[in-house]
Amino acid sequence: MAGSEWRALRNEQARRRLERALPAVFPAPVLRHAMSRPLIPPTPRLAVESYWRSHILRAEHLARALAARSEQPAGWTWRLASGTGGGPHASFRMPPAPFREPDYALGRGHCCICGQPVYRFGWHRDLWGAGSPNRNARWHSACVAAWKLWVAPSDQIRTLKIRQGHRCAASGKRLLRTAEVDHRVPLYRVWREHRDAPWPTQLAFWGVPNLQVVNRAVHASKCRDEAGERARTRRGTDPCVPPDG
Repeated sequence: MAGSEWRALRNEQARRRLERALPAVFPAPVLRHAMSRPLIPPTPRLAVESYWRSHILRAEHLARALAARSEQPAGWTWRLASGTGGGPHASFRMPPAPFREPDYALGRGHCCICGQPVYRFGWHRDLWGAGSPNRNARWHSACVAAWKLWVAPSDQIRTLKIRQGHRCAASGKRLLRTAEVDHRVPLYRVWREHRDAPWPTQLAFWGVPNLQVVNRAVHASKCRDEAGERARTRRGTDPCVPPDG
């Protein structure tokens, strides 16, 4: 069987399975996206996951908006495992996530990233009028996509390049194939200068507002300057400087 015949047969089977499983109410943009895929997702949940993977910047913006709705848990502070008194975060390079900590977790039915209720198919709104979250879920599909962007932004370099019009954010020159993703405000400075900021505000430093794609030479020069700044600070008396991650 030729590849095109196999794909057509597979998509027909997936389409029928998806249509049988669809509830009466389902997000229309997600359904349109699913039907336009080279390989149609066969279940509603897979369709939702595919939608957010393909709209990673939209997912990231939504995740931060949901976090702002939850606000910072009372008594929570951003701490590192190597700091005084310990903490759940091994490195300042990982985004703070209070609802992933046992003391502040809201339990099943609430997203462990943003803290908001999770409904059917990992959706963030109760489109089905259930009145209660899905007790078997702990992640929004959008928050899963956002978390992957926060911890591995280089995986989304193609999307970030398109967002910048294929121009280097620092020099304005055309981005080369060797271009790299960079944090405008380096994460060590986020820990040093912004760790007392409200948690939803902190997330923006891992998200799209603080991400840029720059050519490798520009990135190397920026990293060299940052390394010099950190070295000068370590030779000083600032106790807030974290260990190199």
